[in-house]
Amino acid sequence: MLLQPATMPKRRPITVDDLWAIERLGAPSLSPDGAQAVVSVSRHSMDDNKAASALWLLSTLGGQPRQLTQCGDKDGAPQFSPQGDCVGFTARRTQQGEQDETPQFYLIPTDGGEARRVGQVATGVDAFRWCPDGAHIVFISWVWPHLSGAKAQARALKHFKARKTTGIATSEGLYRHWDHFVPEGRVPHLHRMNLRSGKVQDLFEGTPDSLDWCDPDTDSFDVSPDGKRVVFAFDPAPEKRTDGRFALAELDIKRRRIAVIAQDTGWDFGAPRYSPDGARIACLASHQALRHTMPSQLAVLCPGEPVEVVSAEWDHEVAAPLLWEADGSAVLLMAEQQGQRHLWRFDIADRRAEVLVPGGTVQGFDKAAGTVVTVADAADHPARCHALLPGAAPRRIETFNDALMGRIQLGRHEAIRITGALGDPVQVWLFYPPGFDENKRYPLLQVIHGGPHTVVGDNWHHRWNNPLFAAGGKDTKGAKGTAAQGSGHVVAVVNYHGSSSFGHGFLDSITGCWGQLELQDVEAATTELLKRPYIDPTRVYATGGSYGGYMVAWMNGHVPAGRYAAYVCHAGCFDWTAMFADDAWAWHAKELGGWYWDDMARVLAQSPHAFAATMHTPTLVIHGALDYRVPDAQGLAYYNTLKARGVPSRLLWFPDENHWILKPQNSRLWYHEFFNWLQAHPAPAAGKPRARLP
Repeated sequence: MLLQPATMPKRRPITVDDLWAIERLGAPSLSPDGAQAVVSVSRHSMDDNKAASALWLLSTLGGQPRQLTQCGDKDGAPQFSPQGDCVGFTARRTQQGEQDETPQFYLIPTDGGEARRVGQVATGVDAFRWCPDGAHIVFISWVWPHLSGAKAQARALKHFKARKTTGIATSEGLYRHWDHFVPEGRVPHLHRMNLRSGKVQDLFEGTPDSLDWCDPDTDSFDVSPDGKRVVFAFDPAPEKRTDGRFALAELDIKRRRIAVIAQDTGWDFGAPRYSPDGARIACLASHQALRHTMPSQLAVLCPGEPVEVVSAEWDHEVAAPLLWEADGSAVLLMAEQQGQRHLWRFDIADRRAEVLVPGGTVQGFDKAAGTVVTVADAADHPARCHALLPGAAPRRIETFNDALMGRIQLGRHEAIRITGALGDPVQVWLFYPPGFDENKRYPLLQVIHGGPHTVVGDNWHHRWNNPLFAAGGKDTKGAKGTAAQGSGHVVAVVNYHGSSSFGHGFLDSITGCWGQLELQDVEAATTELLKRPYIDPTRVYATGGSYGGYMVAWMNGHVPAGRYAAYVCHAGCFDWTAMFADDAWAWHAKELGGWYWDDMARVLAQSPHAFAATMHTPTLVIHGALDYRVPDAQGLAYYNTLKARGVPSRLLWFPDENHWILKPQNSRLWYHEFFNWLQAHPAPAAGKPRARLP
């Protein structure tokens, strides 16, 4: 029955509590006949301040979704078995009175029943792939490489957990990543598990090989169609670094022989995937010796023959995972274009790419028996799952968030073009508040994305949510339950020079001159929008996280006081010499144009802290103590500098958060502080800095 206008439910602006009530879909896996997809669905509780996830079956042929797992707390990474009769997944559960200390592998029949743990791996099951026989899986586990056998690994783990010391000693160049230290003395090995007996074999035992030390996953390896071989990406360098150039190797499982099949000191290879007949391997290839910003391209190789880059003439960055068509004629992949990310079909023979499913932003996909399933979001909705059957249009196969979104009013959004630095066209996404009225005046909020080599546009972000920024935080509850009022904002998101999805030349243009072209682009957008009568020139703000935080700090030293009423700097880079404490230090010289000890003048010319004497604009500084990508000393140094200079400033510091704010109640506090800071700072008279202490 269609609702009449008078009975339509009244919609209200989105709040931070709504944001955390949204159910989040993981990557899909299709049954071999293409009739069902399985996804992990995560739900967050603001009261409990944590998340839980369960597996759901979605019919691609019609019918209601069905919850597959009931008893787990965090069931994830589901994959249909090759026979389609069960789903494998990883979880930490309590079974037969025993609580998993590390993630384990579980099986659940698709026709009912509850999951059962298979085997017991002391060091945990981090990611897995099915073997074609359905009787084995290959998975990743972090082990002590000098030990032999599962019992020895279990003893070592027990002793490690029982230690009384807390110090971490290392001689490695790569020892921490994002928010955690690389497990001390352990490396990621591939293992094979017999699902009938639960017996586990370390496929790398006795070899010097390991997978990527930075969060290896199922894109790091693949199992051949005959189940006899495994291809994997590895760093051949004796000392691992975040900028290592990976090679590909193939393991003969029965003979326990490993052969390198793709290695070139100038190239980085990854995400290998066997063709349906097992004769070829698709992978990603990036010519790092040519330029460190070179995109990952689609390549194909036959073991024993040279690697052939097949997408060399296609100016797009190819993203994993890769998936061959059943006939081996093409590879399905994701790639960005003009602020969106589509699912593409790349024909190997014709070297031609065509959009199979357009974005928004495709987050994950699978294909089986001619059916394609995608999980994708967009600027005006969170992730949804669609099925594309042969000869039919894409069709929604779930409605997890429809009831919630039906109660929310989002403002409209659009993408415009302005003339930016170097006279280039620059994309700007605009988000308007709900009920936007051109006859009224609104604050302008610049939201500057991180990266810098990423893009923001037609996607739904759960941490920096543009519709929520546009709504202005109405009814958002703070830590003490007080309401943070706001009239809404016109939000501008500039895909400045350096952003991805606009070609390699545009992306690489900022190398060695950070802050310059990007600032021209942001300023051009502000100037253009200030011409519009509905923008209030006394309430213009700039905010950003990570590289966006760097840009906000950079603007504070380079933009005349009064242009922006206030800034918000989240996890921003402030001092490029002190930033050498981060986990990606090997990247600095490539982006900045030199090591600080070789060319201090060049590094300082790109470092916000060197321009502290001209900083006058009030700033809210936010940082997490567990942030190893941009260590929290960066935020503290920026805040202390502003305090020393007498510039109005406020610090929000989280002892238990990393580069992102991941806990629901901390996020609520984040938005509360964010909106209150903006509301409290209309601009002084243009060009007149606020009085500061002597």
